[in-house]
Amino acid sequence: MTRYLKLRKKALHMLRTELSEDLCYHGMEHTLDVLKVCNGYIRRGKLYGEKAMLLRTGALCHDLGFTVSYENHEEHGITIALRLMKEYYFTPAQRKVVVGLIRATEVPQTPKTNLERILCDADLDYLGRDDYSRISNLLLTELKHFGVELTSKEWMQKQISFLEEHRYHTPYAQKYREPVKQNHLLEIKDQLSA
Repeated sequence: MTRYLKLRKKALHMLRTELSEDLCYHGMEHTLDVLKVCNGYIRRGKLYGEKAMLLRTGALCHDLGFTVSYENHEEHGITIALRLMKEYYFTPAQRKVVVGLIRATEVPQTPKTNLERILCDADLDYLGRDDYSRISNLLLTELKHFGVELTSKEWMQKQISFLEEHRYHTPYAQKYREPVKQNHLLEIKDQLSA
């Protein structure tokens, strides 16, 4: 566990000191939210020991690549995560699991293992929560900072497409997040047609 705690301290320090302030969605708050959601899955699924540690490591590292670049951040994140895991003596098998976790979060998500399904659902948990609008607006602000200009109508259309194409992968998210996500989708469609 001390390996994880050392890596956690280092990863959070990197996020705190190296992320652009323009990352108002992909900032430290997002990583901490994903970690918190993963902890809920760990409790509910009674995941202990190595599995819990690897899931938490994946959550911490999945957006570390944004400290390097907005483009290809997953690959940059994998490079950083591998360096940190080697530094803290994670085994090659453990490193492989975390690489898979980070890669699985790339949109469109393609998780292959239970841990990957959990991390993918934790990463986009907000789509099915009451704070969806606030977080969605943070993403729009972030995109504008990075040169993506969208009208209000274009943003709504983009959100509708994303919500329609997105699928939750775990029974928990399918039961508790999907219905709320569908409500958000209907609300956006209503706004667009108004």
